[in-house]
Amino acid sequence: MIEHLTYADLAERLGVSAEAARALTRRLRLQRQLGNDGKARVIVDLADLRHKAMPVRSPGGDHPVAALRARIEALQAELAEMEEENATLRAVADERREDFVRERDRADKLMGELLKATSDLMSAKESAARLDGELAALKARPWWRRLAG
Repeated sequence: MIEHLTYADLAERLGVSAEAARALTRRLRLQRQLGNDGKARVIVDLADLRHKAMPVRSPGGDHPVAALRARIEALQAELAEMEEENATLRAVADERREDFVRERDRADKLMGELLKATSDLMSAKESAARLDGELAALKARPWWRRLAG
């Protein structure tokens, strides 16, 4: 039996919202007509129409808010773990930083000692070169001049 129904009437018969009835009409490409009252009428044979409304809740009966709360609690637990791990890593980083500072100070001290030793070595080489020059000059003089001075 073909009927002319408004979206609201069709929604009531199918047990869905008026917007869902309008979407179903578009999807099934049902014929529509504008009535004298300005409302759209859908020409439909309800016997041929096989529509099952989707359940509002999930089949398990889970309420979306409860699922969100469970997810929030899981995320908060994960966040607590991450914060604990972060604190541990910061403590290790602080230890490593102290070791680095201690080694850097030690390296600075060793560098100072190395520079002083290099300076002493250069001065010793200069003295040795000067003495070698004086010795060579003495050896170049005849023996009797060396005695006379």
